[in-house]
Amino acid sequence: MVNFILGFVLGGVIIYIVVKMFGYEGRATPNSPISDGQKMERMEKLKKYIASSSGKIANDDVEKLLEVSDATAERYLNELEKEGLIKQVGKTGHSVYYDKL
Repeated sequence: MVNFILGFVLGGVIIYIVVKMFGYEGRATPNSPISDGQKMERMEKLKKYIASSSGKIANDDVEKLLEVSDATAERYLNELEKEGLIKQVGKTGHSVYYDKL
């Protein structure tokens, strides 16, 4: 039992040292912040999509295009609405869509 505990502690110390020496960036998680560069790239991609679009733009379209969550897609669309590029039609729910201006 003592050997098990000692091995467990020693293993933890080794992992800690390796992580500190070589760093560990890990994968992005759903709640991890993105860089400003990533956001700018996504916004540019969305702006190009809107410019080439001839119809309604729905939140689901943005989610699929940018591979983001519903909330993130909504934030991006709200930003573009504030910039005057699109206009929201409808108040809430599945009937909401955006038209380009």
